[in-house]
Amino acid sequence: MSEPGAALDQTGSWTMPEEYVMLADTVRRFMEHDVRPAENKLPHDAISLPDEVLKPLQDKARAMGIWCAQSPAEHGGAGLNLLGQCVVAEEAAKCRMGLYFPAGGALGQDPPKIIFRGTPAQIEKYGAAAIAKGSKTFIAISEPSGGSDPARAIKTRAERVGDRYIVNGSKMWISGIDTGEWGVLFARTGAGGDRAGISAFIIDPKRPGIELRKIGLMRSYQPFEVHFKDYEIPVEDRLGEEGQGFQMADEWWVHARVPYGAASIGVAQASLDLAIEWAKQRKTFDTLLSDRQAIQWMLVDSEMDLRAARLLVYQAAWKGDRGLDIKTDASIAKVFATEAAGRVVDRCMQIFGGMGMTHELPLERWYRELRIRRVGEGPSEVQRMVIARDMLSTRAART
Repeated sequence: MSEPGAALDQTGSWTMPEEYVMLADTVRRFMEHDVRPAENKLPHDAISLPDEVLKPLQDKARAMGIWCAQSPAEHGGAGLNLLGQCVVAEEAAKCRMGLYFPAGGALGQDPPKIIFRGTPAQIEKYGAAAIAKGSKTFIAISEPSGGSDPARAIKTRAERVGDRYIVNGSKMWISGIDTGEWGVLFARTGAGGDRAGISAFIIDPKRPGIELRKIGLMRSYQPFEVHFKDYEIPVEDRLGEEGQGFQMADEWWVHARVPYGAASIGVAQASLDLAIEWAKQRKTFDTLLSDRQAIQWMLVDSEMDLRAARLLVYQAAWKGDRGLDIKTDASIAKVFATEAAGRVVDRCMQIFGGMGMTHELPLERWYRELRIRRVGEGPSEVQRMVIARDMLSTRAART
């Protein structure tokens, strides 16, 4: 599924190519028949399925060709293009653990894409091995200093001493480092504060020199603050040359925003489906909620939000698969999808009333997690800055 496929019907309207409709149906049936029944036996804020349940599901996902959707097929992944990744992300998110553990982990976790820009030995030892074993990985880039430009915010330094690098500094909001077998660290190796001074390294969290502090967060899945003190990295675990870290990962960060938006649409669509069914059967003062104009308008506004978000996300993916620059498209898709999804789930909770706030439904968990999506992968405000720069520079060039 490497070719984008036709996306315009005879009227000139965008339509999902048939192969992607079939892919969505495959994931949807897997979620309905296998994942959600297993998940329903777990506590409300569970973040993984038990190993004895998860392993058979993962084996089935491999056989179905939906294992590690974003990873290259030649290294054991599904090798889906951006449009295919969005299809899988939207459907796989339709479970209680959906946003941060899509399909409860049954579809695997893609290792950081930058690993596939490494040497053949690095790809085999880390990337291909992680896909084969279903290993967990992580990325360490954000720092306590924050800032809209992560490159300029990076102060963690990796100083080369002979055949190794010595790392000192701190990272913030690092998810998965407590369970990850390995991860990718971005640290400063050059002078100054620009992107050219950032290098990428493969790191083992079990080596001496790492201290973790869990950060309490409103979602079920907690990130960590990470402190490095004289942490050693062998030179052979550097990815690319010194100073190439951001250059190697730039396209990956842009493209990641698109399926990120698709997953947000998935939980919002699942919420809306629940609210519609509830409105059609729930009566207040002898009148169905579905007959009340206030409820109808909330449902309609949610449907419009989701249709617009889906078109923006899938258009960005379609363009990305054609090799076009989608930096602005990805930012637009990410902002609109995450914000629209938040509005939809909020309305659905209101329609359910008190029940919408309880652990009887997944809505309140999705509500908490969607709030974080407006910050993750670049805050909405930063994405708007990206969009504004493109709008103003492009239009200025036309005059």
